[in-house]
Amino acid sequence: MSAAGDYRRVSRLGLVTTLAMAGLMVLGSIVRSTGSGLACPDWPLCGGRLLPPLEPHVLVEWLHRFVALLVSVLLLGTVGALLAHRATRARLGGLAALALLLLGGQIFLGALTVWRGLSPLVVGAHLAVGLLLFATLLTLTSTARAGASVAPAWGAPTAGAGAGALALMTAAAYAQCVLGGVVSATHAGAVCRDWPLCDGVLFPPLRGLAGIQMLHRYGAYTLVVLGLVTALRARRSPDPRARRASAAALGLVLLQALLGIWNLTVGTPPWLTALHLATAIALVAVTLSATLVLAPLPAPATARVATAAA
Repeated sequence: MSAAGDYRRVSRLGLVTTLAMAGLMVLGSIVRSTGSGLACPDWPLCGGRLLPPLEPHVLVEWLHRFVALLVSVLLLGTVGALLAHRATRARLGGLAALALLLLGGQIFLGALTVWRGLSPLVVGAHLAVGLLLFATLLTLTSTARAGASVAPAWGAPTAGAGAGALALMTAAAYAQCVLGGVVSATHAGAVCRDWPLCDGVLFPPLRGLAGIQMLHRYGAYTLVVLGLVTALRARRSPDPRARRASAAALGLVLLQALLGIWNLTVGTPPWLTALHLATAIALVAVTLSATLVLAPLPAPATARVATAAA
């Protein structure tokens, strides 16, 4: 198989693994919002058993663990496929090593979450590392897809247009996701049920659970402003990809804000909490993918050879 074919196979495996990782994080939000985190009080077994009893909370937690195992297997398969060929190993080996390192950390934090009785600090770290693993897998997939292409997009004169603003949005969306996980783990979402006020106060003190919730709100406001500024600036971009990505990011930011307000006012039901996180993950995916496409990265060897031959 050609080098382009090797890249293509890795990109397909990477995409499946990335989607499974996104599903795992959404399942994690359901575990938190349903109070199922300690339904299996031990790890890696569940109540000392490999197969759990058929109880709702136990099944939710066990399903989360099963999908985590599936992600691990898919990631190992993806890494094995890219290490099997010289071209993909040279270009993607560093990302593969990082993904394996983050996977090990994620597994350890998952176990520590149970052992420490759902400590908010550990839960937040678990989500933070999970998002980093998701971003690494997405980067690996995007880089492999670029390696499979012989089109001269990597050297386009508009490369880099809008990439900085979208990268900033990616970082802000990541931070907002992690802070949202802390809100969920501490049940700070139940403190103030009104909006835009918090128990009738517009700017309550930033302390206690109300302070955690208000920090999350301020992060959301910041993200909305970033989305608006990025979309307005992208309208003048010569690259249609920057315009499309910025418009999509703004739409997701506004949807995320509306879901957050709805979630707050109706009492954070599990399905809405999961949808809220899923939209946030989609936002990270859109902004990061656009950043990777628009950034002026050097072309892979296959693209350089094809361009020189032309």
